[in-house]
Amino acid sequence: MKVLVVVPTYNERDNIARLIPEVLAQDERIRILVVDDNSPDGTGDCVAGIAETENRVLLLRREGKLGLGSAYREGFKLALREGADFVIEMDADFSHDPGVIPLLLEKAKTSDMVIGSRYLNGVSVVNWPIRRLLLSYCATVYTRVVTGLRISDCTSGFKCFNRRVLERIDLDRIRSDGYSFQIEMNYRCMENGCSMGEVPIIFIDRHAGTSKMSKRIVREAVVMVWKLKLGSLLRKFLCLGEARDRRKLGTSL
Repeated sequence: MKVLVVVPTYNERDNIARLIPEVLAQDERIRILVVDDNSPDGTGDCVAGIAETENRVLLLRREGKLGLGSAYREGFKLALREGADFVIEMDADFSHDPGVIPLLLEKAKTSDMVIGSRYLNGVSVVNWPIRRLLLSYCATVYTRVVTGLRISDCTSGFKCFNRRVLERIDLDRIRSDGYSFQIEMNYRCMENGCSMGEVPIIFIDRHAGTSKMSKRIVREAVVMVWKLKLGSLLRKFLCLGEARDRRKLGTSL
């Protein structure tokens, strides 16, 4: 079994040097891919230095700050080319506990995609202001109502994918960022008939650095759920129309 953990970074030097050994310590089959957006604080150089002596560390340098969604898309594509059987996405700031990785992999034996959920057993979030917590929780409720997703945490960024899921999804179609990237990936999994499991996690606010959440990311997520739902309904309508036309053609023949 080959496991690749994909971690996007931008100005995460204070965290990444400590995160890498903790991730690798979870299982000797794990490798880690850091996708760095040309961090001004030298995050990429820090990872490159570690990779010189640790062959389980990969670095993908990008030319600038291109966004979380595109970082994961490029990271997932590289993971598939590297032959990974399971691909895990997680944050660099220790809000996602590396110790949960074995639980994700165990659950992945019976689920195509596994989500590290903050809301599976109540609310398991530490150090968030109440406004941020309400925003996150309400985003999940809103998404479930509009899209029909049957998961407790629609915006979690701690996940494990079986490679067949990523092969089934057209990653080039995933154009969203932030919260909406997580929502869109969940929805595409559901569309493709993939099974989705969850394991409970305790989400702890950042150890160092600053949050990259913005109003633009929130607005994008609000609109994205309707794009996904309406797009799905339109495709079903077109498929029904094509089927009806085929039946008419068969009758006329």
